[in-house]
Amino acid sequence: MYLRIDRLQIELPRPEEPDPNAAAAVQELLGGRFGEMSTLMNYTYQSFNFRRRDQLKPFYDLIANIATEELGHIELVAATVNLLLQGTTEPGAPEEAPLEPGKDARNTHHFIATAQTALVANSMGQPWQGDYVFNSGDLVLDLLHNFFLECGARLHKIRVYEMTRNPVAREMIGYLLVRGGVHIVAYAKALEKLTGVDLTRMLPIPKIENAKFPEARKFEERGLHRTLYRFSLKDYQDVAKIWRGTHPDGGELQVVDGPPEGGEIPIYPDVPEEFAPGFSAEEIAELAKKLQR
Repeated sequence: MYLRIDRLQIELPRPEEPDPNAAAAVQELLGGRFGEMSTLMNYTYQSFNFRRRDQLKPFYDLIANIATEELGHIELVAATVNLLLQGTTEPGAPEEAPLEPGKDARNTHHFIATAQTALVANSMGQPWQGDYVFNSGDLVLDLLHNFFLECGARLHKIRVYEMTRNPVAREMIGYLLVRGGVHIVAYAKALEKLTGVDLTRMLPIPKIENAKFPEARKFEERGLHRTLYRFSLKDYQDVAKIWRGTHPDGGELQVVDGPPEGGEIPIYPDVPEEFAPGFSAEEIAELAKKLQR
């Protein structure tokens, strides 16, 4: 089961102006082949289907714990998409075509399907697919796939970073570059425990340090690249049997009990031209009164 906390994993800056085409690009990091939906569902189903976790518990704990962090990552990317879309259109009568700006945006699904919010889809609007999930049942093969998946995700994050100067998108990407880096090293260390092969000697993939990105560098300066959060009140403690020793870039690894402090989830205003949420200001005020009775 899951315990949900009503906060984002970091505080996102608020946009100065809408940027719907940046939102379209960022969608790849949510619902693309190497997006956060893929990392979430790969690790989730591997943890659901894990065999002999009584004898291989540190590896089960690692996969299950990282899967839980990924829940917060899809939330963070979705919030970024929502903020980038905010303010793209203005209220107006239907005959005035208030959604006309959506016609010229690269992803019209944002304006037709979800009332200017995130999709479970990639940057071209293609829905995320369940066959992106790899769960072979062979622990070494699954961990090797996870290492590959995280490296592929890192490449896509860097490319989307290079596509936009938007500070909201770059803040989110900077954080996920660091957290994805933790997962890459964690899976490499797990594979080393099982096979003796040191995959960290291959890193970074692609060959550029996170410190080259200002938004990532500030999180590394806080030691977040050496920190594995334990997303549970009392479980998954055996992650410490894998996440220990020295980081490839130097410094001691640490397991932190509990999630990061995080930041507030934005409150998204109504978009009456999209009939969202479907209530007038007066009706919302009346509902608030009823709920207080």
